Amino acid sequence: MTIRIGDRIPSANLNTLKDGVQAINTDEIFRGRKVVLFSVPGAFTPTCSAKHLPGYVEKFAEFKSKDVDVACIAVNDAFVMDAWAKNQHVPEGLLMLADGNGAFTKVIGLEMDGTAFGLGMRGKRFALYAEDGVVKALHVEAPGEFKVSDAASMLAVV
Repeated sequence: MTIRIGDRIPSANLNTLKDGVQAINTDEIFRGRKVVLFSVPGAFTPTCSAKHLPGYVEKFAEFKSKDVDVACIAVNDAFVMDAWAKNQHVPEGLLMLADGNGAFTKVIGLEMDGTAFGLGMRGKRFALYAEDGVVKALHVEAPGEFKVSDAASMLAVV
């Protein structure tokens, strides 16, 4: 079942790359904080690299001025997410999260089958806003679209 507004973000481990692969629990990410979590189908893919992540990089200071943390998640490994962060000049503090096996993405019901394109199982393109781990806004893109999960759309709801 897909996560909905009012639901609590489930507890799960994701990975980051800092002095090796480090697990980080969603409770640590969301507890007591305001967070925008946006998901991309894949690091280094066209829309993700040309529009989605760059929009959050560009508007990162605006989110911080509203005391909102920003995290990007993809069904990729931590090494790929780190390389992509460097390639995209992601600022310190914008959390790049690897959901390598897609377990978290599946638990929240936002997985996407990209096998027809050689991608395997991935995450849908979406963005959510949560306060203290409770979803307050959820914007899920229709297949092939990029209209509602961008940084400007999320700034409008935080």
